Amino acid sequence: MSNKIRLAKYIAHAGVCSRKQASRLIDDGVVMVNNRPANHIDHVNEQDDVVVNGQAVKGPADLVYFAYHKPVGIDCKLNENDPASLIHHLPTLTRVYPIGRLDKDSRGLLVLTNDGGFCNQLIHPDFHQPKRYLVTVDKPIDNAFCEKMAAGIPIDKQVTLLCEVTKIADNQFSIILKQGLNRQIRKMAHYCGFKVIDLFRVQFSELALSQLNLPENHYIQINKTDISNI
Repeated sequence: MSNKIRLAKYIAHAGVCSRKQASRLIDDGVVMVNNRPANHIDHVNEQDDVVVNGQAVKGPADLVYFAYHKPVGIDCKLNENDPASLIHHLPTLTRVYPIGRLDKDSRGLLVLTNDGGFCNQLIHPDFHQPKRYLVTVDKPIDNAFCEKMAAGIPIDKQVTLLCEVTKIADNQFSIILKQGLNRQIRKMAHYCGFKVIDLFRVQFSELALSQLNLPENHYIQINKTDISNI
């Protein structure tokens, strides 16, 4: 018999919803444990009868990994009530979550999983997983712009980490980041006097969008090792 864990964590590991959402379901009285209304302090395992909204929940879901080619206009917040939410474009059999986000106005590679431990490793600063973007701005750039961006820009009361910036066209550059501040590239460019008009993520860790032959607004299942070997 496996060790018992908190009920909300058990529901989340089963792929039903996030832990926070599981707590709300317990508050709403739609979770039953062993034929009685559930409590937040309940600890369960596979030997217990757990029912959510009338559906039996059994054990942790298989760990799965997906790559999704996100178009502009899709919001990475998993809000079922928002027609633009990413949740309406994902697999339905197992609940998965994005590892890091792309803002609604950006497009490109998004990696999703229900493997919480792996997700936490990838986003932890100690591992510094690189993410590569192609960025188009509203006017021509020069080498001085690239050097300034690469050296670190003060945004949100901190200076961004050193990064790689390469000019690839008159008004387009490639940037490789090892951090993920909110709207970081847009804020960095704005500080330098430029407006981002297209932001396209082409690589996440070891996984490149070019490897996948993946049309926009489509997803495919991938292996954990396709993303990273950490």
